Amino acid sequence: MTFKFKAIDHVQLAAPKGSEDEARKFFSGILGFEEIEKPAELKKRGGAWFQFGSVQIHVGVEEGFVPAKKAHPAFEVENIEELKKHLSVSGVEYLEDDKLPGTNRMYVSDPFGNRIELLERVR
Repeated sequence: MTFKFKAIDHVQLAAPKGSEDEARKFFSGILGFEEIEKPAELKKRGGAWFQFGSVQIHVGVEEGFVPAKKAHPAFEVENIEELKKHLSVSGVEYLEDDKLPGTNRMYVSDPFGNRIELLERVR
């Protein structure tokens, strides 16, 4: 083959119409992602984009929105125990999971009910 996949550019999560402020509060305010400017042509669709490192999360408005309860992005975290404390103080519930050997992981839901996995590799 003469092509190859290089990296994940972004993850798209859906949200209900009018939920941009909630998305900002969660992804920027609580998780600390930087909000980035959407291209002018895409702004009229609603939603908001966020970034950490080279990865972007695009929160897009979806008519007839239903949260993703099983499908999810997974993000590797450094110092997950501090993140757990931060989430607790911020009033964000999480579910710890010990079923993946070699990791300390948990699941959170964004304000719209989408599942997000957060994990730290245990050395």
